[in-house]
Amino acid sequence: MKIKHNKYKNTGILFELLLRQVTSDTISGKDSASLPLIKKYFSKSELAKEYKLYQTLTANKAVSEGKAESLINTILEIHSRLNRTALRKEKYNLIKEIKAHYNLEEFFKAKVNNYKQHAAVYTLMEAYGTLEFVDPTSVIDNKVTLLEHITRKEVNKEEVRDRVMEEYSEMDKGTRLLAYKMLIEKFNEKYGDLTLDQKSVLKEFINNVSSTTKLKDFVNNNIDGIKKQLTKLVEKVEDNTIKIKINEVVNLIKPLDKNQSVKDDDIITLLTYHQLVAELKSVK
Repeated sequence: MKIKHNKYKNTGILFELLLRQVTSDTISGKDSASLPLIKKYFSKSELAKEYKLYQTLTANKAVSEGKAESLINTILEIHSRLNRTALRKEKYNLIKEIKAHYNLEEFFKAKVNNYKQHAAVYTLMEAYGTLEFVDPTSVIDNKVTLLEHITRKEVNKEEVRDRVMEEYSEMDKGTRLLAYKMLIEKFNEKYGDLTLDQKSVLKEFINNVSSTTKLKDFVNNNIDGIKKQLTKLVEKVEDNTIKIKINEVVNLIKPLDKNQSVKDDDIITLLTYHQLVAELKSVK
């Protein structure tokens, strides 16, 4: 997954544009609709908290690279504790009110100081706030942008890359745990409670993060067992159309070969197969 910058959702840019609009409206001699919006949305709100984090990273600095990296990591950690549901709602309502007073296309045409840095902050916050795996290249590029802005000098991109990749390797198990949580939520929403077989798959998925061979053996044994169960269960199906589709599924089920590693999609597929077996077993 690659995070894309969205200026409509960038709190730093939203505030800067509202402030610029206040100035423009005042010079034109009219009451500004932006001033009440700033007071309403950037005071004692999640948006206000997020904007302060943007300010901290985009304001003029001149510190060492070590301090700059520590600052970035601290801000990202603080941001992860914000109420994301409230934040999304506040942004939605703010955009809705801006649209009621201004032409959105014209409103967002205005130039913003430190646009590149604001975009880097947004992208990193989104990257560290998602449960999905994010392309590390995006994280590296945006960290370099902020480090150079804060330190006021060029940084060694390869060193930043090494640190980010080390961070990714340390987060591997945590990433798997988050994926585990997502898989449970996804299947619970679709099917209700997970079956014992599905729970067994997810448990093995987590416990053998570092043992790729053991995990692959487990997956292949499950695939073999599912194929045998489906072959046996299809004999009890009376509807010919359903029987044909199940046989097609059986023919598609193949074990992982020696050059393949177990991916999240393989686990999702395995859970789906177990769900099909459970549903066929429940048919009288």
